[in-house]
Amino acid sequence: MSGKGSKGFALFQINSQDVWDADDREYQSIISPKVVQKTAEKVLELHRRESAIAEKRDDSLKNVESVEVKNPTVFPFEKFPKHAPGMGVRLRASPDDFPVAQQKLLDQGRIQRFRACINSSITDLAVLRQLSWSGVPEELRPTVWKLLCDYLPTSPDRRVTVLSDKRKQYSLFVSQYFHLRENPKHKPMFHQIQKDLTRMTLLYRRPEMVAMFERILFVWSMRHPGSGYVQGINDLLTPFFIVFLSEYTHVDIVYNMIDGKADLNTSGELSLQSDITSDQLTSVEADVFWCTSHLLDTIQDNYTFAQPGLQNNVKMLASLIERVDTKLYQHFIQNDVEFLQFAFRWMNNLLIRELPLRCIIRLWDTYMSENSGFSTFHVYVCAAFLLQFSNDLCRERDFQGIMVLLQHLPTFHWTDENINLVLAEAFRLHSLFNSAMHHLDFRRHSDLD
Repeated sequence: MSGKGSKGFALFQINSQDVWDADDREYQSIISPKVVQKTAEKVLELHRRESAIAEKRDDSLKNVESVEVKNPTVFPFEKFPKHAPGMGVRLRASPDDFPVAQQKLLDQGRIQRFRACINSSITDLAVLRQLSWSGVPEELRPTVWKLLCDYLPTSPDRRVTVLSDKRKQYSLFVSQYFHLRENPKHKPMFHQIQKDLTRMTLLYRRPEMVAMFERILFVWSMRHPGSGYVQGINDLLTPFFIVFLSEYTHVDIVYNMIDGKADLNTSGELSLQSDITSDQLTSVEADVFWCTSHLLDTIQDNYTFAQPGLQNNVKMLASLIERVDTKLYQHFIQNDVEFLQFAFRWMNNLLIRELPLRCIIRLWDTYMSENSGFSTFHVYVCAAFLLQFSNDLCRERDFQGIMVLLQHLPTFHWTDENINLVLAEAFRLHSLFNSAMHHLDFRRHSDLD
């Protein structure tokens, strides 16, 4: 890092109120390039059709519909265009928005195709991935994700037995490892886990769920001594947690709004339509553990010593942007903005702190459908995501302005349409560059070495 850039970054850290931590089997069946190309074209066509529909829609069908205020009456958020400085507003995602925006647009024929695939004598995972690439219906997502994570067997007849056995096995892991949290050797790691969980307002006033996250993270870390616990892994539990919780109750997220802006870094507070039993929560815990373990197996280089996977992905992102948006790349260079300063978090947390959770869940539908979705394809998604804000970033005239925008990208009102566009662009970039990786000379980006 250059001296000038170091000083600018230090100044940014002092002045910015944003809190972010800089330290903070491949799939058996994969989608063919032709299938993904066809799916991406469908995504773009769907976007065009939905855009035409959206123009005729009443404003009441906008993505964010209501807020909670002290008065029990619920008003549309748009009726409050201004807020007094520092005034907090409680913004609740509408049932149609979470966890998948515009769920009603999914036609029943498509849902039936999912059901036919899931319930066939042997589920064809290649077909399931093809269907899932452009989004999974909310009601089927828990089952689909478990299948795509190799947690459920492809034979429906074996699923109940296998699920029961895996949940019992996780319970044995807890008995085997969790008491070691008091061991002086492991106590610092457990303390770090607790510290990170206190920052997650998703679990605010829900001690039973905090304890659940503690067990999952500690047990996983003990079973993976090569990496242990690394800050950011706690965030990766959240999408699985929300999706598997939705099997038992409707899940909503309530965001804290300050001056009309939501802090996505905290994911909002959890709101359940009905109580969940301890047995149900125990099942959710085991399911989250196994599926998170599967995900982490695909990106294990991100969390080993020196995190080489993350370093390489940041370099790859820089190389991509240099080639596809020279103006933005040069703007970063001229203002001493280094990719590691903002993209490390994007790679470490898989954009969970940059996007509303409903969008992350939709994004993960595609990641689970892609070969190396959480690793290589994620880099192309990050590039496509950054390109969405290229003009805004180029209008910022100094280091601090650029960094503040990068840390507070305006995505709170994003819907599936936005994610579909990012995914289509990511697929385009992936098609152009992934088969010719030698064209991306990472060594040129010495600031990351």
